[in-house]
Formats: sequence, C-alpha cells, structure tokens
Amino acid sequence: MAGMLDGIRVVSFTHFLQGPSASQLLADLGADVVKVEPRGGAFERTWTGPDRFVEGVSPFFALGNRNVRSIVVDLKSPDGVEVVRALLAEADVLIESFRPGTMDKLGLGYDVLAERNPRLVYASLSGYGSDGPYRDRPGQDVLIQALSGLAMATGRAGDPPTPVGACVVDQHAAVLGAFGILAALHGRERTGRGGLVESNLLNAALDLQIEPLAYALNGFGSSRSSSGVSSPFYTAPYGVFATADGFLCISLTALDALERVFDDPWFATVDPADRYTERDSVNDRVAEHMGDRTSAEWGEHFTAHRMWFAPVQDYDDVMVDPQVLHNDSFDAYEHERAGTIRTLKHPVMYDGVRPGIRTAPPELGQHTTDVLAELGYDDATRERLYTTGAVG
Repeated sequence: MAGMLDGIRVVSFTHFLQGPSASQLLADLGADVVKVEPRGGAFERTWTGPDRFVEGVSPFFALGNRNVRSIVVDLKSPDGVEVVRALLAEADVLIESFRPGTMDKLGLGYDVLAERNPRLVYASLSGYGSDGPYRDRPGQDVLIQALSGLAMATGRAGDPPTPVGACVVDQHAAVLGAFGILAALHGRERTGRGGLVESNLLNAALDLQIEPLAYALNGFGSSRSSSGVSSPFYTAPYGVFATADGFLCISLTALDALERVFDDPWFATVDPADRYTERDSVNDRVAEHMGDRTSAEWGEHFTAHRMWFAPVQDYDDVMVDPQVLHNDSFDAYEHERAGTIRTLKHPVMYDGVRPGIRTAPPELGQHTTDVLAELGYDDATRERLYTTGAVG
C-alpha cells in the first residue's frame, strides 16, 4: 500500500545517501516529501561513484530521490528562510543531514521549530551524533566502517582490513532514521506532540554488528580467523571457498554431514566438542576438497545432500537471479534526456506489493512554484522571491 503515509508532509534538507534514502522510504509510502535544495542543487545531483553519468543524469541522485518534489531556496536569504518556516509551520516531519549545528545557525534548530509547531517530528541524521568528541569529523561510510570495527572484522588474519563493497552503513542508518520517524509519528497520535529523532552512521555501523559485538562485549575476543571462516565466532565451514572454476559459500554444516558429502573419514576424527577450537583445521580440509570440482558440480552435489551453500555472484549474476526477479526487486523510469533509468525498488512488501515509482526524481527546483502557491504566495510575491534570488 503505497499510500499509507498520504497526508504526511516531510520537508527534507538532505544530501549524499543517508538522508535522501531515508526520505525516499517515506515518499515511497505516500508521504509528500519536499526536498529543499540550494541553487546549485544537492550534492548527489553532480556526483556518482564511478564518475559516470547517463546523458548527464547522476545514477546516484536517481537511487534516492524518486517520489519527491524539489524546491530551490537560498537559506542565506532572510526571505528564503521565511519560505522554509512557512513550509514547516504545517509540516509533519523535518529531516536533515547537515553537519551538527548547521540548522541551529540557520534559525531552524529543533527547539525553535518545536515551539512553533509542537507536532513536528524533527529527524537529524549525522555521522557520529549531535555532540561528542567526533561531532565535527567528516562522517562517511567507509570511514565509519574502519572506526566501528567492521573493516577489521572482515577478512582473514594476515590480510589487510577489508571494508564492505557497498555503503551498508549509510543505508542501514537511513532505514533506522525512517524507523525512528515512523515511531515518533505513531507516538504523536497518542500524545499530540512530535519529537526529536537522531540517527547516525556510527550507531548504525555498531548495530550492523550486533551479534559479533555481543560476543566481544562478553569476553569472547575479537581476533580474526586464519582460514576462510568469515567470522572468528563461528564454527567451520563458514565462508567462501575456491572451486575448480570459481567460488561457493558454505555455511554451518555438521561434521558427520561433511564426512558424507566429501567422502572423507578425516572429519570423523574431530571431536564435536572441539569443533569451534578446530575450526581452522576443518576449514582447511574443506578447502582442499573444494578445488576438485566446478561450482556447478558442487552445487548439484550439495543440493542432493541438503547442504547449506550459495553461489558467489557478481552484479551481472544478481540482475538475472531467478529469486531476485521473482521478488520484483528492480524498477525503471523514463527520463526525457537520459532515457531509461533503472533502480532498486522499495525493499518491503505491503499486502503482497512493493511500492513503485509514482514520480521520477525531480529536476532541480521543479516544484518551487507549486509549493509556493500551496503556501498561499500570490503571483506578485512569487515573482519578487524569484527576482531577489530567495527561491529558484
């Protein structure tokens, strides 16, 4: 049900990934998300990871700004700030991802706006939190992976720390931010008041590691594995193994099952009580067998023995994976300059349906006139604001 948040207005001061992705999750569900952009546009309009654009259109902007509207406002202009205040007077949610303190300097901090609109849910998304020793550090996904222990925990002992090959921290922080906003909106139904929601990349990175950190916090160490086990806290086999022509991932399989699958009595010599301490030896023995057959051959063999495994796929494989396609995971829209732009769909199903694209990511300032008219600005006032540069 894409319209579950119909009637909820979200004013978004966001850029890069954490903030836009959180805003888009709400927009997918029907919220009217108004993205406030500077005259040159949000950062993600002019940047992509591979520095490649589709006929001038950033895929990075396309991934996090569908179903939203765009207005251009000069927040350094008093008239521009007044436009924003008028927009926020009746808004349900403000979401911002500036560095801590920026909104306060603009006169748009939580305390000021909550006094004017007590029902406002004010969400601040940052790198490290609104206060503390790292408050003013640059908050970026791979930096947080390093700081939070995630990069050090990934990979084998003896290899360099390995960051994850995607901005998993940004995206998880976005989901947590949207979760917090929805919780605050639900609470407002009982109390009549909004509140301050804060999510940050560091907390999100720690939350991603909820299981291994629970072990480390309780004295079970934090060393990396010396073989192919992808975590020091699991028994073998657990990780990626090379086959004759590629790789397969194997997960938690009993020793007696390994003996049958590989026709190798060595596994019976390992005492089940020692399976954790002997995990590297077990892993190494599995690795010796895996090079004997191709991935397809092992796949058939493992399937017949009901073994837990999966192919290690690249993105070309993922895009044609039968289950991914069955889950209706991709969407597309037509851009007048760039043609067909493909993207991921909203990740959750509601009554068997994944919300799709109602409106393509907006052109810069595409909805400024519409939003000003909705706020009651007449033609003459709108023209004056355009002329002075307060809006664009």
